[in-house]
Amino acid sequence: MKEQVKLSQVENALIKLRGQEIILDSKVAELYGVETREVNQAVKNNPEKFPDGYVLTLDSDELADLRSKFLIANLSPKSRVLPKAFTEKGLYMLATILKSPRATQTTLAVVETFAKIRELSRTVRNWLKPRKSSSKDPLCNGAEKYSPTLWMMICPSAIPRHPLS
Repeated sequence: MKEQVKLSQVENALIKLRGQEIILDSKVAELYGVETREVNQAVKNNPEKFPDGYVLTLDSDELADLRSKFLIANLSPKSRVLPKAFTEKGLYMLATILKSPRATQTTLAVVETFAKIRELSRTVRNWLKPRKSSSKDPLCNGAEKYSPTLWMMICPSAIPRHPLS
């Protein structure tokens, strides 16, 4: 079996575009161990599996922006076709078409990466929620002895206030 796809490879391929995490068709092909034309042919031959929002076609401004932000060698200025961008749902649907041991490993890495992103997002949201009372919050109890600065960030309601403030 060929080299196993690592989560870091999928993470490094992710780009934020139109408010979504996407992977460009050339990177998808690289991850799956096929040529870009094969990925795009799969989309073309199975339009029912890729409704609007599953695969995005970049416009020329987005392409120019990506070229300036990232050194993406695969985005040749001579290319006649604008690249496609796969959303999470598009990647899952592509997995139902591409069948190989490498495709299975890639799909597992994609699933794990997006799950990791969602978990991280939930964690950040929870950290940003205001805390009510330090006495009822298990995170706050005793935390000040480990890192006073972190404790003040996590438990702002527990910080003693001057009576005039």
